[in-house]
Amino acid sequence: MGSQAENFRAIIIDANMIGPLPTTGDTEQFRCWAGFELMMHRLLMAFYPLTILEEDSERFLESYHLLQDGTNPLHTYMALRYFETGLEYFMQRDIRIAFMFDEFEVMLNTLPVKFFQTLRGIRDAHKKQIMYLTFTRAPLSSLIANFDIPPLEIESFIELFTDNVHYIGPYNDLDAARMLDDLARRSNVDYPEPVRDLIAAVTGCYAGLLRATFNALETINNPNALMGLSVTKAAEFLIHQAPIETECRTIWTSLNPHEQYMLKVVARQTDFTNSSETERAIKMLGQKQLLRVLPAEQRLQIEPPIFRIYVKKHNPEPTQERS
Repeated sequence: MGSQAENFRAIIIDANMIGPLPTTGDTEQFRCWAGFELMMHRLLMAFYPLTILEEDSERFLESYHLLQDGTNPLHTYMALRYFETGLEYFMQRDIRIAFMFDEFEVMLNTLPVKFFQTLRGIRDAHKKQIMYLTFTRAPLSSLIANFDIPPLEIESFIELFTDNVHYIGPYNDLDAARMLDDLARRSNVDYPEPVRDLIAAVTGCYAGLLRATFNALETINNPNALMGLSVTKAAEFLIHQAPIETECRTIWTSLNPHEQYMLKVVARQTDFTNSSETERAIKMLGQKQLLRVLPAEQRLQIEPPIFRIYVKKHNPEPTQERS
């Protein structure tokens, strides 16, 4: 970002850091407050000790404390105003902020629609300085349906991401090797290069599968015996390890029913019926790098190998789409 880097912050908002919320009564206002309290706190932590605000640092802290002042009967209602005021001190200095919502499923299922409507309003007021990123295992449209959120009510927020969806695929070879090095240091266990190469091959260098496979090898009496196996045979052996099976199931459940159906078709577990939904599913699976074309054989193949074996061996049932 060159000279602009000093005036930019990426702030991770982890929904798991939201404290316990009430479950009875009219909780909407308090739950909105909880969302703004988390964002205000992470804003403070990102810029602490606030030297960038100069003389306004004390005013920001005043807004921060007012937002948390439980003695004020209006503190939950005023949460948006206190957050907006605190944020304004940074906006006046042309600071750009990207709020990165990690585990966004939790936030979407916990906080009211009104909270996300206000986020859209904040972004509209500072289009050149505020950015939101959401990290999820399933598309936002699927999450909205699963959580029974009225689409029209949250549309103003969701449409911010409609043309800006990116699927996180596998690591490249260098990053995969670095991850294996890191896992080896943390566990104080390492494996010969042929075993590491086999781990990368069967997992396709997907981060979650790399971690699960590395950890699963610690429970195997003689992991070096894998060196003599082909990628397919190694995948067939490893799929029975609980951490790997769990990670494959996580990938499976992150897919919508049409994508799951297409994987079962490719695995030859069900007949193929062509439709606009299946064509769209093939395209999406390709973007997610879970399906690739083999031109020479004129067929599709599920990737990575360990996930291919999971679909074939476990024959998982497609998720029922909610009406």
